[in-house]
Amino acid sequence: MNETMVCVVGNVATQPVFRETAAGPSARFRLAVTQRFWDREKSAWRDGHTNFFTVWANRALAANVQASVSLGEPLMVRGRLKVRSEQREGQSWTGADIEASAIGHDLARGTAAFRRTLRGDGASDQVSGQSSDASARPEPSWETEPADPANPAHPVDGSERAERAAAAAGAAPRRQEPALTG
Repeated sequence: MNETMVCVVGNVATQPVFRETAAGPSARFRLAVTQRFWDREKSAWRDGHTNFFTVWANRALAANVQASVSLGEPLMVRGRLKVRSEQREGQSWTGADIEASAIGHDLARGTAAFRRTLRGDGASDQVSGQSSDASARPEPSWETEPADPANPAHPVDGSERAERAAAAAGAAPRRQEPALTG
């Protein structure tokens, strides 16, 4: 099946609209994608033509758009491009829609805090950290490594931990590969 898949980077031009439909949740918003180029004569960046796309999101992606996307935010959108033409009041109109498969904030222009959504039992619209479910798996701490029990001031990295576990089990130590220099 031939489809035109695109990845566009732009700014949210309209507040996202969320609807519950018989087929499941749906959200849509307009995305403004402006070409930028370096003007050598003026030694400055200039804006070129702006394209507007109507972005459609369905099911869980729609619910996450409702909770995460606001007017003016920089986004990256990946999905199927659909160009439609129609006649309105005697004039020909052409529009470009993107049926989104993935949407994310453009981290080159700001920061974001990701929160995983919970799945199953109607909890798809809850965000982790906001649920009172005690059985939810806690997020691991990636800040520091556990301390070496023999020397609490010395953290143990993953390779040292694996070697110590192998030595305790009576296995031969792993061979250390030489570093590549270049």
